[in-house]
Amino acid sequence: MKETLLVKHAVGGRTFIDTGKEAVAYVLEPAGERVRFRLNISERARVEEIMKWKDELNVFLFQEKDGQPTIKIWFYVKDGPVTYDAASGQLTIMAHSRIEYIPDHFSAHL
Repeated sequence: MKETLLVKHAVGGRTFIDTGKEAVAYVLEPAGERVRFRLNISERARVEEIMKWKDELNVFLFQEKDGQPTIKIWFYVKDGPVTYDAASGQLTIMAHSRIEYIPDHFSAHL
């Protein structure tokens, strides 16, 4: 399975991270009713920009399996928390909700 992670500004749509275009190591793990993303990012300017908009982030996962339609999972961050540990270079994003759907099913109705 191929998986692409996007971290985007919820209001303006600006993309901060796109693992389809650049390698960024990440882990997704359940955290009670939430989902925790841990990303390894060492670029100070990028982290500062993400932290500036930390209350307005969305995270998306696109999962592609051979012979099946792409599954899109939208995670809404809301009020986080979003934290960064400079010593380890780890950005942690807590998502509050999750919506999973198949984009192809929606485009057929347009």
